[in-house]
Amino acid sequence: MDRGFDWTHLRAFLTTAETGSLSAAARQLGLAQPTIGRQVSALEEALRLTLFERTSRSMTLTDAGRDLLIEARKMGDAAARITVMAQGRTQGLDGIIRVTASDMMSAYVLPDTLLKLRDLAPRLRVDVIAANDIRDILKREADIAIRHVRPTEADLIARKIGDSSAHLYASKSYVAARGSPKTVEDLKEHDFISMADDDAFVAAMEEYGIPVSRANLRSGSTSGITTWELLRKGFGIFPMSDHIGDQFDDAVRLLDGVTDLSFPVWLVTHRELHTSKRIRLVFDLLAEMLSET
Repeated sequence: MDRGFDWTHLRAFLTTAETGSLSAAARQLGLAQPTIGRQVSALEEALRLTLFERTSRSMTLTDAGRDLLIEARKMGDAAARITVMAQGRTQGLDGIIRVTASDMMSAYVLPDTLLKLRDLAPRLRVDVIAANDIRDILKREADIAIRHVRPTEADLIARKIGDSSAHLYASKSYVAARGSPKTVEDLKEHDFISMADDDAFVAAMEEYGIPVSRANLRSGSTSGITTWELLRKGFGIFPMSDHIGDQFDDAVRLLDGVTDLSFPVWLVTHRELHTSKRIRLVFDLLAEMLSET
């Protein structure tokens, strides 16, 4: 690469590729559209590659552009991680941040993550709101939320952290008493534990091809932690993320490789993220840390 190449050119390329146009990239980066265009062109000249097919309304990646995008994202993630960690240490983050998540995630996932956050920002206080209902960030009931569905509200910003793998679990005592299902059809003869609304639980299981009817639901709770404790006592089967389920020696996966489940994890905040340096830094740090779990 020649001397005309630098990080600003790569950032302009990355943002243009992800937004689909120079104008959208310019808005996101807070720069003029001609500036973004010059930076992308400078990168193409430095690499001696055509990265975009240009039309009047959009920028479409060429094969070379798609290859570069993979590496540019890695570099962008690394640069963001370094910047966020440096800011977290040097800017003396303090005050209170309220994070809401399900009671299971609050109890069995967030503590390890928040310990890492405390190392970076020891003066910052993080209050965890353990709630299985959707806390309304628009009403400031929380600053940051961890959700399993993407919000649709226009005033909220959401970043997908990834997809969490999950399986059906049961306790060793339940398997010893009732046997382990060998096929999906065998599940029709087993007990399940319901979470909150029975009809919604049955519908969710049907989406994954798991044959559960209301007759299979022999116990339930509105609390994720209580539901998990019912499972551990042998009341029945329940789907759980592997990150949590595998923490317990008395719980076993069922039909591993047959009923593999997954669910998205979204980090959500209000558009205040763009104006509050404290919330933005904590949001970025949590996104980085939770993506590693």
